[in-house]
Amino acid sequence: MSLINQVDQDIKQAMLAKQADRLRGLRAIKSALLLARTEKGAAEELTQEAEIKVLQKLVKQRKESAEIYKTQNRDDLYQIEIEEMKVIEPYLPTQMTRFEIEGYLEEVINRIGATSVSDMGKVMGIANKELAGQADGRTISEVVKQLLG
Repeated sequence: MSLINQVDQDIKQAMLAKQADRLRGLRAIKSALLLARTEKGAAEELTQEAEIKVLQKLVKQRKESAEIYKTQNRDDLYQIEIEEMKVIEPYLPTQMTRFEIEGYLEEVINRIGATSVSDMGKVMGIANKELAGQADGRTISEVVKQLLG
């Protein structure tokens, strides 16, 4: 079952159960997926990688908004962003821990023979491609700097 069909089913269930917070997050997913599918140059059906990128973008937007609302003492809006993020995250692949990322990146660094921060671009290119959906780009970047620095 494609992600959009799964989200449709989950929307129906959330409507029947009258789960307004879950429904809001699911509608955000559906809206983003439909928008991505209708963008200029997009394929008729989104690939799994494209779906993951859309979901990651949604989670990132909510994290950033939640941080802003937290600093502005807007707990009401902060809660909404956190609730939506909790609805979206289960549709993403399981995220790697920082320890797992470090182990993987050490293997990549050894494989390509990276020795200094000047090789960071090479490592990041491979890591971002191979860890798509499993690790946050910011975390990957921090770990690579730490390992090469």
